[in-house]
Amino acid sequence: MSGEEIPAMCIDRRGFMQVAAGAASLALMPARESAAEDASIPDAVKNLKSRLNGVEPITDEERKGRIAKAQRLMKETGLGAVYLESGSSLFYYTGVRWGRSERMFAMVIPAEGDPAWVCPAFEEERARELVRFGNDIRTWEEHGSPYRLVAQILADRGVRTGKMGIEETTRFFFVDGIQKESPGLEMVSGDPVTVGGRVIKSKAELALMKRANEITLEAYRATFESLKEGMTHHEVSGIIAAAHKAMGVEGGAGVQFGEFSAFPHGSSKPQKLKEGDIVMMDGGCGVEGYRSDVTRTVVFGKPTDRQRQIWDLEKKAQDAARDAVRPGVPCENVDAAARKVVVDAGFGPGYKHFTHRVGHGIGLDGHEWTYLVPGNKTPLAPGMCFSNEPGVYIYGEFGIRLEDCFFVTEDGGELFTKQSPSIDDPFGKAA
Repeated sequence: MSGEEIPAMCIDRRGFMQVAAGAASLALMPARESAAEDASIPDAVKNLKSRLNGVEPITDEERKGRIAKAQRLMKETGLGAVYLESGSSLFYYTGVRWGRSERMFAMVIPAEGDPAWVCPAFEEERARELVRFGNDIRTWEEHGSPYRLVAQILADRGVRTGKMGIEETTRFFFVDGIQKESPGLEMVSGDPVTVGGRVIKSKAELALMKRANEITLEAYRATFESLKEGMTHHEVSGIIAAAHKAMGVEGGAGVQFGEFSAFPHGSSKPQKLKEGDIVMMDGGCGVEGYRSDVTRTVVFGKPTDRQRQIWDLEKKAQDAARDAVRPGVPCENVDAAARKVVVDAGFGPGYKHFTHRVGHGIGLDGHEWTYLVPGNKTPLAPGMCFSNEPGVYIYGEFGIRLEDCFFVTEDGGELFTKQSPSIDDPFGKAA
């Protein structure tokens, strides 16, 4: 690729599996027909409508404010500049999406002065169509050195010595090249600036995330109404992807049946739905780049007493995590509240059956800083967003996970979606 624009994705194992499963299913559909028009798509999905009416994108004024905050944080933390290559953080500050390749396309935000860009020369005209902040776009020919351009940008802004922040996902060969051209600079983590900005969401960001989570939950509801015995888990993933598409977004979910639901991120073995199976759906979508992440665990048919027991335990653990949320509380306390419920019920110790942390940060990436995990003493603050997803996994039987995302408020936490009321009514009777 030479810099094609691509949609924002959650770059993690779960996100890869969800997209792969949905793509595999959709590949079976006739290319000339949309998912909502295909005769194989259930009526519950065909009846869905776009949910993008009234969606308000992030404004240029808000992004300018983000850059100003980044410069303020740089001064507070002693950084002379921050380097951003293409990705979620670049989109956060500028609204520019650009596919990653071996060719550098990047932005430098100095602590003082205007931002500047580095771009392949043959891409300059396209870059100028997309760039809305900063007129200083420096280009390099194929035989040239983008690293030298970064060094020149820094020197022109008086940054020849001291520390330069590197955004966390920047690839090493870029950092190495910049370091060789700027020997007087120390390359350090840019997290105090980039994470320090992104971890607190604005009202506009929260509204986009709420819409994304609502869409995913509605897609699951329509899929649940469409389940039929004999379906494969890939077919169900395809229905979920089609439901998201019918509502105007790209989205999908990994799906596991029966004993395979004990694998938190799925199994490679073939699965067909049968009466009495647990069905676990875990995935999300993006609205203006902002991600959802929802898991629903349902039963195809009548639940057994054992399924009901574990489902109710899982719901109790999710409620305990939710109730532990308030500003100032260490992140690890939220995990501890849910884990205590599971361990006290005999499914311990530690990670024995609740095999992962209770939650992760979420925003432009499906998984981002910070995490609700033992050892993380970062205090919760208003505007932080997380998943709440304890799980109980029993290999050879089944697993249960319920997941809803929330944001921290001034006095607690608020969910983006309604939690599952019960195993018998997993989506609530009200639409």
